[in-house]
Amino acid sequence: MKKEKKKVNERLGRVGGEAVLEGVMMRCGENIVLSVRGQDGSITVKQSKYVSLRKRNKFFNIPIIRGVVSFIESMKLSFSCLSDSAELYGVDEEAEETRFEKWLREKFGAGVLDVAMWIGGILGVALAIGLFALLPSYLANLCKSASPALEHSWFVSLFSGVLRIIIFVAYICLVSLMPDIRRVFEYHGAEHKSIMCYESGAELTPENALGCKRFHPRCGTSFIFVILILSIIIYSVVPSTLPWYIQSLIKIGMLPLVMGVSFEYLIYAGKHENLLTRILSAPGLWMQRVTTREPDKEQLAVAITSLKLSMPEEFPDFDPETYSASGSGEDVGLGE
Repeated sequence: MKKEKKKVNERLGRVGGEAVLEGVMMRCGENIVLSVRGQDGSITVKQSKYVSLRKRNKFFNIPIIRGVVSFIESMKLSFSCLSDSAELYGVDEEAEETRFEKWLREKFGAGVLDVAMWIGGILGVALAIGLFALLPSYLANLCKSASPALEHSWFVSLFSGVLRIIIFVAYICLVSLMPDIRRVFEYHGAEHKSIMCYESGAELTPENALGCKRFHPRCGTSFIFVILILSIIIYSVVPSTLPWYIQSLIKIGMLPLVMGVSFEYLIYAGKHENLLTRILSAPGLWMQRVTTREPDKEQLAVAITSLKLSMPEEFPDFDPETYSASGSGEDVGLGE
């Protein structure tokens, strides 16, 4: 007798999302939907479409290259959604200029503040490079001089890789102590739970989503850990005899390769479940205990609004106002 083929869940991987300021962005194919819960309880929605460069040009869909393209596009989309969520929530309207900001505008014009924001962004990138690239390589090469047995490239790669993971975990744990970040992590949990509810085939409601797990194997947190783990293996080919700063520059130059290989692994992991995928996915799932928090029904309603609107062919009758609340703060649609 022929073995029956295992049924594939067609809902897996169809939709992905991101938590933002008091809201959730969901993406399905070319559809991008951002939903934000306002201070009056209403849900403001922004819908748009985006065609990936991978679909517009076959060259950018070549294995390894497509991973780099997807990473850049994801980062661009993330910054755009974060900015839009702040605008939809009304942060820009509430924020008042400080005396120093007013003085800068009066004396030098608005351009100075824009330049200051760019400088702040550049300094942030420089700090990230220093912490995740230069510092680990420097300390690893410093330690290898303690013993001839530690002079091999594998030790430098392993030591610096483990140090990167420690720095990343410490950073996430520290920022999680901030109240605003905790709110974002709650919406992150809402994003995961709503997607898990959809993928399970259950009716997509806040009540059903509340009972789903908040840990998702295809989370961006897992992707970061895959990059960190695979970088240890790939960077081991860099000769440890080179000066530490040359090693660091080579590793920075190899970063697109690391991202590309990691992306190919994620594609593989999405279709296969075995010992290798479970091992590489485990650290990301553990870390989600920090990067996600248990959401309430109102937060789940925001995530579900984005998810359903991003899939109009599956939810053609969904009303965006279903989970909005009146100005008095009374819940609407959460008691179904």
